[in-house]
Amino acid sequence: MATAFEKHPTGTGWVVEDHDSFRVARTTFTDQDVLERERGGIFDRCWLYIGHESELPNPNDFVRRSVGGRDLIFNRDRKGDYHAFFNSCPHRGAAVVREDKGSSISFKCFYHGWSFNNNGAFATRFAAGTYPDDFNKDGCANLVSVPRLAGYAGFWFVNFDANAESLEDYLAGAKDFLQVVADHAADGMEIVGGIQEYSVRANWKLLVENSFDGYHAHETHSTYLEYLVDAIGGPAELFPSRGNISRAYDLGNGHAVIEGPAPWGRPVAQWIPAWGEDGREEIAAIYAELEKRLGKERAEQVAYGNRNLLIFPNLVINDIMAITVRTFYPEQPDYMNVNSWALAPKGEARHFRKRRLDNFLEFLGPGGFATPDDVEALESCQRSYRNRAAAGWNDISRGMLRDEPLADDEAQMRAFWREWDRRVAKAG
Repeated sequence: MATAFEKHPTGTGWVVEDHDSFRVARTTFTDQDVLERERGGIFDRCWLYIGHESELPNPNDFVRRSVGGRDLIFNRDRKGDYHAFFNSCPHRGAAVVREDKGSSISFKCFYHGWSFNNNGAFATRFAAGTYPDDFNKDGCANLVSVPRLAGYAGFWFVNFDANAESLEDYLAGAKDFLQVVADHAADGMEIVGGIQEYSVRANWKLLVENSFDGYHAHETHSTYLEYLVDAIGGPAELFPSRGNISRAYDLGNGHAVIEGPAPWGRPVAQWIPAWGEDGREEIAAIYAELEKRLGKERAEQVAYGNRNLLIFPNLVINDIMAITVRTFYPEQPDYMNVNSWALAPKGEARHFRKRRLDNFLEFLGPGGFATPDDVEALESCQRSYRNRAAAGWNDISRGMLRDEPLADDEAQMRAFWREWDRRVAKAG
């Protein structure tokens, strides 16, 4: 017998939406066929984050990145222009760059010694007669560039589809929220320290949902909220019932955000008593600079608005008590690799940088209050999907009838799933 949520299936039949209900089939988290369709319809076609401009501060700098199942070189050449190359030697396919980061005017493959300028051009010299005089006239010996590379507000993206829409069109309403992050500092933002790498035995889309799921916070992270009461010297209320309310926004093309107030301190300009009176004066000065540079409305958004932003499909920026930039890619339907970086204003005072990084580690880091809780929750869901033959659907209907969704509703997840469904249906 048909259930109520089977009335109006969407493109794939795995996402089923009615006027007051929204269901997702649990097979989307478990089946290899689904993952293959995601690879073709999403990771081969969408703009994917490769790095932040601050990671390449000077000409000749480079980093090595794994993006969408490809090993890439993200670099600047001698002139300072940005490039993204597939990290495969045109000769026999060995990785050309094996260091995680560095600075070099050229790249040399360790296998047979083929060399390349850092603009990708073949630069190896051979004895006369080794190859024809017109060898490489068609560029066959150059490093292969990723089809599309573009940046916005300091965040750089690649796309493996040469015919994809422009990055700015793709980002749609998310552009403004990327700019909000960039607006934290007059002199720009920078990645701080290295990369945090860990894995989760769960489907990647569970981390998408979790990353801007305000509904789970009070239950899953109750230990942190109890700790926060002492740390801030007052109540730790995440979703105030009066005054400024946290809300969810569909930004188009699968991007979404939750934004609103929160009780913790923000080094950008939200003081808490634990920082003392000296800290209050410093925060006031930071806020005054924001208001002078951005205007009152934007300054208040930057200083007091916490936001968890998803850039479809898998870039999450948590701009809360600290700023985390996070990506995650599926290796298997039930296994993902996660990369995470801390982002902060350039020139930030040393003690404020320490507060920021302490916040980053104690809540958002892999050993903090939040991430182990979240990992356990996601892995618990994944294990329970073994029951999918009898219990086969997830419910994502919370707040569906509300005109202005709240942050602890699930409108942001529905925005993701509608875009996921559209793209996977086209890949089928």
